[in-house]
Amino acid sequence: MMFSKISSLTKTFCIMSMVGGVVASYPAHAGDLSSVLFEQQTWKEIQTETEAGVTTIIVPVGGTEQSGPYIAVGKHNTRVFSLAQQIAKKAGNTLVAPVIAYVPEGGTSPRSSHMRFPGTITLPPDVFEKLLVSAGESFQVQGFKLIVFLGDHGGYQKYMEKAAETLNHKWQGTGAKALYVPGYYTVIAHQYADWLKQKGYGKDVGMHADISDTSLMLAVDPSMVREQALRASGTPSATDGMYGGDPRRATAALGQVGVSMQVTAAVQAIEQARSK
Repeated sequence: MMFSKISSLTKTFCIMSMVGGVVASYPAHAGDLSSVLFEQQTWKEIQTETEAGVTTIIVPVGGTEQSGPYIAVGKHNTRVFSLAQQIAKKAGNTLVAPVIAYVPEGGTSPRSSHMRFPGTITLPPDVFEKLLVSAGESFQVQGFKLIVFLGDHGGYQKYMEKAAETLNHKWQGTGAKALYVPGYYTVIAHQYADWLKQKGYGKDVGMHADISDTSLMLAVDPSMVREQALRASGTPSATDGMYGGDPRRATAALGQVGVSMQVTAAVQAIEQARSK
């Protein structure tokens, strides 16, 4: 009986120790993220921070769409969420708003663009634009002076630019500014694509779900890529939702180069806007 009690106590202690280890390790991770995440602050903390000079906020815009048979549909949301935090920390005095995951992705009747595939969610462009304007106004009245629109997908860039123009017209003379950052997106199609071509990956570069897209995802979150199926696949085709290029030689190391380019472009845009 005594041995049974000791055994039971030992088992309980081991379980508590394991749980304690998990709990002890979690706050360090959460604390690191919450240092720039708007949604992990209390309203009092946000008020204190804006009064202390944390007056820039990044509005990360992702999208939920098909990205070929090997990349999970939340690709843009995951990437922009991760990169926005890196940008905020490098820029300083910056928070990151919740990711906007519902964006224009094509029509539903008839089904067009990415909406032709399962796994995609779309919004009408005018609704999306109004969403951005309303989000910007929400942050401006709280004391944020620079509202940064950061978009990870090409299909809605012009609507982001228009939303920023609308807000800047409204905010004339207030000291607040909306900043649309095209370089965060265009650096991938230009500088990063050029770099990949120089490294011998010219035939692998395409428009969507190619070596560029896949490498970026591997660099940010490899769990979003079905890598075994990717490597074992045949030549990609448009019927699979892959628009040019071959992703099979994608690596996280290649993707990290593109990530660095995106972060640098966004930080430079924020610093330039602040200096004006």
